[in-house]
Amino acid sequence: MERPLVPAQNTPSTWLQLPLRFDVARMQGDSDQFSTSEWISHFNTGAYENGWSCVPLRSPDGAAGDIMPVDGAAYAATPQLARCPGLREVLASFACDIRAARLMALAPGAVIRAHRDAGTSLADGLIRIHIPIHTSPQVLFTIDGESVHFTAGHAWYMDASCLHAVHNQGTAPRIHLVLDCVTNAWIEALFTSAGFVPKAPQKYGDPCINDGNVRAVIAQLRLSPSPASLALASQLSALADGAAP
Repeated sequence: MERPLVPAQNTPSTWLQLPLRFDVARMQGDSDQFSTSEWISHFNTGAYENGWSCVPLRSPDGAAGDIMPVDGAAYAATPQLARCPGLREVLASFACDIRAARLMALAPGAVIRAHRDAGTSLADGLIRIHIPIHTSPQVLFTIDGESVHFTAGHAWYMDASCLHAVHNQGTAPRIHLVLDCVTNAWIEALFTSAGFVPKAPQKYGDPCINDGNVRAVIAQLRLSPSPASLALASQLSALADGAAP
């Protein structure tokens, strides 16, 4: 029996292979039907080099040309998903609410620069799942400094609120099915069975602020005359001193 790949024990899970497997050939049959003109270039053009594009499968109101996730939107299946019986079965196997669902292609040699996607960890109630359809060992994620290859046909969680980047060093496009899933009891049980280790609560509410730099951040905030900056400085100072803010 294949053993799932998991992060080092007792460290918070910034990524995790989930105990789910899917028919790669069937997913490829669905994804390969889309012509070049049906792939929509990613809207965040400053975040990547050399080609990052999507086919929306679930989008706000099921719009065929909309690849942007929108908070509070009513998500529905797109006409593209109607053409993909295998991918519909994959989505139906998730016993949770799925918001955005997209095929995401990364061209050979393409790079997605290091960035964070706020609000996409298990603790936030919305998780991002990657299911590789076309990939190679030359496709690597870097997640908080750790390099990981997501193998085809498996479901992978990535805490996208962590600093992460992707590089396709292979010679063929990488295509993933990417799902934004709402956390529920089924998700939590799935993560527990995979050995998920939760992150400790962020003391200062911002992953970039820690005990080592909080005093410098406070000093910088106090140089500003803005009431909001001064209020944040006071709040951080109280947290640093161990008092209630």
